[in-house]
Amino acid sequence: MRTLLLAAVLIAAPAMAQDSPFIGEYGLAEGPDVGGGLLIRNDGRFQYFLAAGALDERAEGGWEMRSERICLTTDPKPVPPAMKKGPPIEVEGAVPTLLVTWPNGKGIPGVDFTIGFDSGDPIEDYTQVYGWTMPEDDKRIPRWVEVREAIYDITAPRYELTGADEGKLRVIIVPNDIGVVDFDGTCADKTERGLTLHRGEGDMRFVRFGSE
Repeated sequence: MRTLLLAAVLIAAPAMAQDSPFIGEYGLAEGPDVGGGLLIRNDGRFQYFLAAGALDERAEGGWEMRSERICLTTDPKPVPPAMKKGPPIEVEGAVPTLLVTWPNGKGIPGVDFTIGFDSGDPIEDYTQVYGWTMPEDDKRIPRWVEVREAIYDITAPRYELTGADEGKLRVIIVPNDIGVVDFDGTCADKTERGLTLHRGEGDMRFVRFGSE
């Protein structure tokens, strides 16, 4: 991981040097199952990455000092992933009740959903790569669907189904800049061994390489 960050520095365009006690390379210190790094460069730029299970994050942009803090802003500003309704497609010879795919039609497993009906309790479950199909013994017709991709927190307003939908829905996840973190003046404080980055999701502790 350190090699990737250092390689990126070598190909980066030169810029006017800036001075800051934060300049350096840091590793994430948040447990054995999480890997990450932060590079604060002396040209006013930063690079960040995180790998935590199925979640991969990255970002690059500019930094500025605000009093004794360093604050990061992703540049260019990322476009978040989005969901949109798509035309139904067959999977193994049949159209599933719910199918979540990438734009190329490849199914996405593990997407949480809730399906509502005119009567009875809603059904909560998650998709497989081939989608999800109503049980044969349940003759109810889906009237609305709520979908949420939990890893990257991608959601959409409730989909209301009409007669033309015939109780079936395909949702397309448009990736855009999926995985790129939108740091918007996100600040960090210096610590004895590195820095602590304050995100809305929680603090992230980084240790400067060579501090131990």
